[in-house]
Amino acid sequence: MPHAEPETVLVTLTGPDRPGVTTQLFAALGQGAESTVLDVEQVVIRGQLVLGVLLGGAHEDDVRAAAATVADRLGMTVTVSAGAAEADPRRTGRVHVTVLGLPLRPHVVSALAGRIAGLGANIDRIVRLSSYPVTSVELEVSGADPGELRTALAQEAAAQAVDVAVEPSGLHRRAKRLVVMDVDSTLIQGEVIEMLAEEAGCLPEVAAITEAAMQGELDFSTSLRRRVALLEGLPESALEAVRSKVVLSPGARTLIRTLKRLGFEVALVSGGFTQVIGGLVAELGIDHSAANTLEVRDGHLTGALVGEIVDREGKAKALQRFAAAAGVPVSQTVAIGDGANDLDMLAQAGLGIAFNAKPLVRQAADASVTVPYLDTVLYLLGISREEIEEADAAEGTPTPAPPLD
Repeated sequence: MPHAEPETVLVTLTGPDRPGVTTQLFAALGQGAESTVLDVEQVVIRGQLVLGVLLGGAHEDDVRAAAATVADRLGMTVTVSAGAAEADPRRTGRVHVTVLGLPLRPHVVSALAGRIAGLGANIDRIVRLSSYPVTSVELEVSGADPGELRTALAQEAAAQAVDVAVEPSGLHRRAKRLVVMDVDSTLIQGEVIEMLAEEAGCLPEVAAITEAAMQGELDFSTSLRRRVALLEGLPESALEAVRSKVVLSPGARTLIRTLKRLGFEVALVSGGFTQVIGGLVAELGIDHSAANTLEVRDGHLTGALVGEIVDREGKAKALQRFAAAAGVPVSQTVAIGDGANDLDMLAQAGLGIAFNAKPLVRQAADASVTVPYLDTVLYLLGISREEIEEADAAEGTPTPAPPLD
């Protein structure tokens, strides 16, 4: 009996993974046939393989017999189906959706997927980026309007207490070459001015002004001057005492080390003080920095500042200046911050990330991270935990395991 006309055939092989599965399947499919490979995808989850092959110009009966022989030999399962090869109509409006959970529960994924489907979009691919210290997965979604999807998923993420970032796909997503970070409560834990206030014995007064400024209730420049004025008379030696107490946020070194390996430039911009962050700039190999300078006279703080204040507008200007120095368009920058004085900087950057931020900032940013690990920013850039650890191992630098509590 003569063969039917060649057609498009999809082969899906599943079962325990082992070396040689792909070799054996393709060898069998290629015997005595003029078929061509139109598409192929393979994924391994905890030792279980799923391998899909789309063939053009094939005969279903021949493909079914060849694939079944391989599956029987390997103790795997195979399905074969025929159909016309058509362009996928969903391959438009492509976006990447990154989900961070601590933990990530099945009902959360269901709720987010339901929102995506409700907008008529489709999840084409899901990849795990990390399993600790948070679980993060990246969804490739097609057929979605990025703005509508971002709004819908932000609402669902808030309801489900997870972090979700939505970015349009394309080359620009891989082209961000400058990362600009806030310092207090972002790169480091706590607020430097409050640490200085503790040395000066005026912490309650300074903390109250800081909170009002971070909530956007008080002009930053005014609040900074008021707080610095309370430090009048503090010995200059207190600056060194505070420098020694600064603690980096978990994952900060991993973030900066990985960005540097990828060729990124890293900048710090702070409403804090050069006398404290200068040490961090040198220690971490930071490329650019901007901060305020405390006036010191006769070995004591005068309660005043020297030079132009780095406030909300100043941070945005600093981002532009750093981008120009790095030769990077502002659209290819990433900004990370937590307070109201970071809003202009986050808005200007190609990707603005709110890190453990106030509600006002989370709502305005492109993406929000509410877990305490700064290196989770790498997942938003599509970098997996495995890639980070492999790079560390290759250079003999153990990746520190962030605390899980």
